[in-house]
Amino acid sequence: MKKFSLLVFALVLLSFLACKEENKQAEPAVTETREEIPALTKNEIANAVEALNGALADPQKSSLEDMTSETLSYGHSSGKVQDREEFIDDLINGPFDFVSLDTSEESIHISGDTAIARHVLSAKGTNKGEPADVHIGIVLVFQNRNGKLQLLARQAYKL
Repeated sequence: MKKFSLLVFALVLLSFLACKEENKQAEPAVTETREEIPALTKNEIANAVEALNGALADPQKSSLEDMTSETLSYGHSSGKVQDREEFIDDLINGPFDFVSLDTSEESIHISGDTAIARHVLSAKGTNKGEPADVHIGIVLVFQNRNGKLQLLARQAYKL
């Protein structure tokens, strides 16, 4: 019985090693090279945040489309989440109008072709014609897509 157990163990071990060697040989060689995308800079991201804030105060459909991803996820501090089309339409035709915007506590973290920008947004505006003040935290995710920096996601949160 002991010899039989040793024989079974040896066969299982040999089968395992043979499969492992087979899998090594089956892996395709990587020959594809990825075109290098220039590294993002904090200055580029800061400029993108400033441009977005300018577009919030003076919304123009073409510039908003240009600076946002087609797959944009735009989250409000209320919990409402909009896609790109809803965000742009609401900004242009909605009840809230920004009069002035200011940011503080800015931070930027870059990882490859993606950047995360955080800040506190203080703004004055009108909501349905009535004065409204805004003081919220913001997280923005930008991505370099085909050499063009675009807003991929935005989430606001209450402070």
